[in-house]
Amino acid sequence: MPPTVSFVIPVLDERETLPALADRLAPVLDELGGDCEVVLVDDGSTDGSFDVMRELHERDPRFRALRLSRNFGHQPAITAGLEHASGQAVIIMDGDLQDPPEVAIDLVRKWREGFDVVYAVRDERDGESRVKVTTARWFYRLMGRLSEVEIPVDAGDFRLVDRRVADAVISMPEHRRYLRGMFAWVGFDQVGVHYERDARHAGTTKFSMGRMLAFAADGIVSFSTVPLRMAMTLGFVVSGLSFLAVLYGIGSKVLGHVVPGWASIVVSMGLLGGVQLMVLGVIGEYLARVHDEVKRRPLYLLRDQVGDVVRVAERRDRRGAVD
Repeated sequence: MPPTVSFVIPVLDERETLPALADRLAPVLDELGGDCEVVLVDDGSTDGSFDVMRELHERDPRFRALRLSRNFGHQPAITAGLEHASGQAVIIMDGDLQDPPEVAIDLVRKWREGFDVVYAVRDERDGESRVKVTTARWFYRLMGRLSEVEIPVDAGDFRLVDRRVADAVISMPEHRRYLRGMFAWVGFDQVGVHYERDARHAGTTKFSMGRMLAFAADGIVSFSTVPLRMAMTLGFVVSGLSFLAVLYGIGSKVLGHVVPGWASIVVSMGLLGGVQLMVLGVIGEYLARVHDEVKRRPLYLLRDQVGDVVRVAERRDRRGAVD
């Protein structure tokens, strides 16, 4: 029988946090009962995190680990965990203890009430700067206006998903993954559970400002065509202003008013050139994603693993062969 609940936890240089994470997760696994498992995904750590994962598995076989061949990113690491987690429900959470493991009990309770997706909504974000909190709030509001699907506000990757929801997301082949939007896109019965996000247990965040901006761009481009429509609208507006400028120039010539200097010409050319480059940049963002998809490279590569961690599809094939 498959495990009742699987935990999927991406890890990047969290050697100092992993022992504390295991200490807090073990009582949660005991309280949930059944055959639970924890799938730790080492996303190219360089601080010896995978060695700590081996020790955790030796101490408690419920802890298993995957080691990716390099750093593929947070979302591919979560996908790798989803593909190797065999539980009837899968809980995704970060490994820095900002997502309290104890909240998983509330998530499972809602799942047993019949909900397919139970996402955790952050009421407080301890240990994070005001700039990060403010920009995150703005981003979620912006996504709510631009996205073609309704993505929960102030909800990150910390959530529980039913097995059929996990399988549906796994079946999506896209490389530039924005899992929060993908889980919203699949539908099913969803509900939120509120919690207070803790500060990091140790170390520093691995999400730099550049990574956060790239992640935000992936979310917007993956689930909205509004930027393309805005670029087209801007083109029409600038074209209309240029046409009015032509009429103004003709009228000035007819009335005998000569406009001295080239400032207006230079400004107009600079404005038009900037708009053209901006529109091309927006189109380029969408074309870049098409380019990534047509190459059909694997989303990640495995280097090593600890414990009996097998792709869900392979496990099902084995059961079919036995039957």
